[in-house]
Amino acid sequence: MHRIPALRVRLSRAGSLASPITASIPCKRLPTSASHRSFSSTTTRPEVLDVSTLPDRVVPKYEDKPKTHLLSLKWPRPPQNVLIIPKQCAPHVTAAAISLAKYLHGNYPNLNLIFEPRVAYDIHESLPFPVYTTHYLTAHLPPKVDVVTTLGGDGTILRAASLFGLQESVPPILAFSMGTLGFLGEWKFEEYKRAWREVYMSGSGGVSVEDLQGPHTQTAASERSTEVPPPVAPAGEPSGWDTIRGQSLGAHRASKMLLRHRLKVGLYGADGENLNRMLMPAPCTDPDLRLPGSPELDPESELAAPPKSIHVINELLIHRGPHPHLAIMDIYLNNHFLTEAVADGIIASTPTGSTAYSLSAGGSIVHPLVKSILITPICPRSLSFRPLVVPLNTKVSLRLSERNRGRDVEISVDGKRRAGVTVGMEIRIEGEAIVPAAGGGWTGGVPCVIRVPSKEPDSGVDDDGWVGGLNGLLKFNYPFGEAPGGS
Repeated sequence: MHRIPALRVRLSRAGSLASPITASIPCKRLPTSASHRSFSSTTTRPEVLDVSTLPDRVVPKYEDKPKTHLLSLKWPRPPQNVLIIPKQCAPHVTAAAISLAKYLHGNYPNLNLIFEPRVAYDIHESLPFPVYTTHYLTAHLPPKVDVVTTLGGDGTILRAASLFGLQESVPPILAFSMGTLGFLGEWKFEEYKRAWREVYMSGSGGVSVEDLQGPHTQTAASERSTEVPPPVAPAGEPSGWDTIRGQSLGAHRASKMLLRHRLKVGLYGADGENLNRMLMPAPCTDPDLRLPGSPELDPESELAAPPKSIHVINELLIHRGPHPHLAIMDIYLNNHFLTEAVADGIIASTPTGSTAYSLSAGGSIVHPLVKSILITPICPRSLSFRPLVVPLNTKVSLRLSERNRGRDVEISVDGKRRAGVTVGMEIRIEGEAIVPAAGGGWTGGVPCVIRVPSKEPDSGVDDDGWVGGLNGLLKFNYPFGEAPGGS
């Protein structure tokens, strides 16, 4: 069998003046093509470095504007660390990720590009500059990532959001639709130059500060605004934005954002024991690709003890799994008994997830800004058991009934199976609140960059793409025998 040549990977420790650590790590190479052939030995040697060497995350603010329910992205200083997540097992998407990485490095030289471990080792030889990764994705990535860029479909966006499932704050997600459906993907990949310019430069021309009280809903009491000048770099040292010429959006221009609500989910035993560790994703990804010398998981970190809750952007699914009998669950709303559900399963969904599994099971379609939780039965025994939509602050409890006779049921979080639930266990669900953050802006939810028509980006007219997605992608209410578009 042909042996894949080993790659010498250099790791530079943060704050260390010692010689770089070298080790041999096997890697898988992409087929070389004219679009991304290997560089000669005269160029900088490709490197894969650990994210621990990067600066900490830059946290943006999201501001309300009059006449729109979309928020405006404002960076206090230029973002530095970008996580790029391409669709898996799709060579054309991987090639697009390489093209995007080269463009960002060539036009925004202060950026650091982060990839998941296997992607980093697949593509690093096609790039003449270092890339960053870590095998502890859910632990070491969140404190370092400023912006997430996805290339793929809705599943890729869910994968990106799951990396921050233990975090109250999620970086902005810029999604390019390169998947099967792409209902959540706002941008075509051909628009990546415009899209990234809007995200990076938001806040570079001055920040308009308004008296804010609630995300997506506050209208300014007056037309007055206070201009805050952009951050000033030390004398003789250009700021990050000053190094990017010809890209300014102007003092009042910014990327438009939509904060998508999440669910907070917890699993508890009959005695109230916190069992949320069973719902957590694996903390270590691709351990065989671990960088030599990379930091171990901190025993005092949030992964060392069960978290209070897991955040879900699409849905939580409880289903009977391989058992031939229907699952029997007791449903409580705010500690009040609602009903005994006898069905193949139950879906607890966000409005974002209302166009996913819940829709296929007969649930309602809900706009992502409606503060609500959807409860949708899957093939219930009773015809009178209909889908429910309850307020976001409702505390939903699902308890496996003793009538299941010892059979367990399975739990899936955003499409991935996580645990089995036995009789006596309780699943607690509530909506994640989006609340004012210290220093202004908002915290909570998943901030998604919205594509606004380039002709009138500041016209004050809302266009979050939701209606267009219903008509163009879901073919909402198209008559039988009639082609899309009414022709």
